[in-house]
Amino acid sequence: MTTTQTTTHNALRAGIVGLTLATALIHLQLNFPDPVFILNGLGYLALLVALFVPIPRIQRYRRIARWALIGYTALTILLWIIVGARTPIGYVDKIIEVALIALLLLDARRSN
Repeated sequence: MTTTQTTTHNALRAGIVGLTLATALIHLQLNFPDPVFILNGLGYLALLVALFVPIPRIQRYRRIARWALIGYTALTILLWIIVGARTPIGYVDKIIEVALIALLLLDARRSN
């Protein structure tokens, strides 16, 4: 990888980490202590760990973790459309989640 490719790759990963942490924190504090929101936030954090923590045993599952995070995020958006409250934080979170899916898809494309 050249320096430009490495910088771009690191920026992409930093974006994924930042957006995942943002949506996880929103869900963890939203309607606290509602277990549904707490579990949703913890799910985001678990998938983020599976995607990026350098544990050799789980490195072969990174592709699965990435697609699971994409699906998990898409499901969260779909469920919000069906039953979610139309609040400003809800709309902000959906923008974050759509951006997260876009970055994950770019990361998947780069990893192939």
